[in-house]
Amino acid sequence: MRYKQSITPEEIDRMKPGAFPGKVIVIDKPGIEYLKAVLYLKSQKVIGFDTETRPIFTPGARHHGVSLLQLSGPDKAFLFRVQKVGLGKLLRKVLSDPHILKVGAATHDDVRGLQKIAPFTGQGFVDLQKIVQEWGIADKSVRKMAAIILRVRISKTQQLSNWEAPVLSDAQKRYASTDAWICREMYMRLINEQRHPLGRTPAARPQSAAETAQQPAETPAEGAPSRRRRRRRHHSKNHSSSGNVEGNS
Repeated sequence: MRYKQSITPEEIDRMKPGAFPGKVIVIDKPGIEYLKAVLYLKSQKVIGFDTETRPIFTPGARHHGVSLLQLSGPDKAFLFRVQKVGLGKLLRKVLSDPHILKVGAATHDDVRGLQKIAPFTGQGFVDLQKIVQEWGIADKSVRKMAAIILRVRISKTQQLSNWEAPVLSDAQKRYASTDAWICREMYMRLINEQRHPLGRTPAARPQSAAETAQQPAETPAEGAPSRRRRRRRHHSKNHSSSGNVEGNS
């Protein structure tokens, strides 16, 4: 399937709405629900990832840090209220596990925000903004990528809401779970589609948090000889004419 390079707001407005269809579970204290959430996440190979931060509307006001961590599988989404429950060892192990892919957008910034709560080494992160160009997609916002890849319209109306409210509203929970889940759905769709023939980079591998801060170096197209190999062939060719026969994001 060939994807559009970009999409207009008018085109998005005509699309059907998309929202997480599964069970949303808010985790705001340690206990059995917290442990169940970690066990579920550890059983997944690919999960959606996102964070939310309480917005600042006053210049010079103190930055609040990450308020919410969203991790989603295909049928369950967990919203960890990290200002209340923290970032415990079991949850940090999920974020550090290279065998569990955590798919999001601008993942390096999200990971860096979480590392201010508790130190961990982020591994297994896939940044959609860094890989969609392989399928010929130029737009990088989650809303536009979802429209191009999945042909759905996701709502962003709760983005600037208060993520440290005593109780999250149903609209906030729907928005937060959808933002994580939709990233997983886009990744799963992309990896089953042929890449754009003009894509410049190879298929993205999971990146550590440190790697996602750097733009991946350009690599030869699949099947193309490396620079070292080309030099060897050039040397061999010259010699025969004289009569002799190795991220994230």
